Amino acid sequence: MSGQSYTGDVQVGGPADVRELPGLTIAKLAVSEMANNAYLLTSPATGEALLIDAAAEPAALLELVAGADVRTVVTTHGHWDHHRALPQVVEATGAQTVAHPADAADLPVPVTRPVEHGDTVAVGDQVLEVVHLRGHTPGSIALVWRGPGGAGTHVFTGDSLFPGGPGRTTSPADFASLMDDLEERVFGTLDDGTWFYPGHGKDSTLGAERPHVPEWRARGW
Repeated sequence: MSGQSYTGDVQVGGPADVRELPGLTIAKLAVSEMANNAYLLTSPATGEALLIDAAAEPAALLELVAGADVRTVVTTHGHWDHHRALPQVVEATGAQTVAHPADAADLPVPVTRPVEHGDTVAVGDQVLEVVHLRGHTPGSIALVWRGPGGAGTHVFTGDSLFPGGPGRTTSPADFASLMDDLEERVFGTLDDGTWFYPGHGKDSTLGAERPHVPEWRARGW
């Protein structure tokens, strides 16, 4: 499947949608009654792979990663629907587990590599930048990949940013915190062509969402 046919529109029980970019292959799979997105990132140059959010349905995730050299599983945040299959995936792959320390206690397995804002995580010869987005949970993170050779910039946002607005927050203070971080650390640093991949549902670009950011802040959710 060529990268041109990728839409990011996946259905639970359906196949993964695969995007082949210079330097990185991205496979997106929807799992569970919560329609969580899991993303398998593979470096074509080395064959090494990284899974973002071992959310649920371990059999489906293990089928997705079958044959891949999964070295790392990143959990974007501590909510239960994003890590239910983490024990089985880690047991099957021996991968290191990556998460922010503020959410580590909510995960069902120990975090072997805690990460903070500004840290990096490798996928073979490619590098993902950790962006801490405080508000949906204390330790929510996004991962930024700045692709080589015209591949563009790609961000895996967990439940912090969706098409149409920020992730759910439970207090005005958390909402303000998340909006501040999104404006400073995502919209303030990345261009309109940046494609983002959320924890549920369809993808979007920062350019499509940017005009609506003031509306989000004004409405308060």
